[in-house]
Amino acid sequence: MQQDSPGARRVAFFGGTFDPPHRGHIAIARAARDALRLDSVLFAPVGAQPLKPEGSTAPYQDRVAMTELAVNGERGFAISAIDAPDASGRPNYTLHTLQKLRAGLPQVELFCLIGADSFLSLRKWYGAPEIPFAADLIVASRPGQHFHHLAAVLPLGLTAHPCNRIGSADPGIELEAYELHNAAGQKARLFVLPGLDIAISATAIREQLRSGEQLRGGNSAASPAVIPGSVAQYIREHGLYR
Repeated sequence: MQQDSPGARRVAFFGGTFDPPHRGHIAIARAARDALRLDSVLFAPVGAQPLKPEGSTAPYQDRVAMTELAVNGERGFAISAIDAPDASGRPNYTLHTLQKLRAGLPQVELFCLIGADSFLSLRKWYGAPEIPFAADLIVASRPGQHFHHLAAVLPLGLTAHPCNRIGSADPGIELEAYELHNAAGQKARLFVLPGLDIAISATAIREQLRSGEQLRGGNSAASPAVIPGSVAQYIREHGLYR
């Protein structure tokens, strides 16, 4: 288990398709940053998502460009190309990415930020039992979704124990902490942000754009309320999702 070290930088890997990046992604990263005093959140658009064999709608370079626009000006947010498409065409596995990131950043406290839906499918991930020991997990949950039955969600062989001595650095952000154990005696940390009321769907945004809805005001899922204006402009100029 990674230990808190005075002066050590705290970095979270935030992978995803970001197809397109929206304000929900930003809100999740802000909550994790503020609750856990993260120095940096690395947004890493994925080249080939193993659990999405149909691939992404927008090309990788466009998703990188849109994500750069979305995080511009946000404290501690940066773009990482560590999950760029593999030259061999192989899918990008989170375990391998975290191991590579760990090798390149040996002196940091490394975290992996994921959404609730991804966490619920964690057992299906390549090398799932090893992932929490490559980087402490941060799960962005939803109001009322406290994962009280972690045993039914965690990869087989892992157990979770509440860790009440760890609290949120921001009193306005709820944080639950657990210590994970495996049969080999390894320990890791799991943090849950259970109070994030973010109902934004990239799928809904793409569907509305395909139907011809404009990226402007109103209650549209593709309105500026959910997509930064700079991202909306990029989508228009490059004719994406049409």
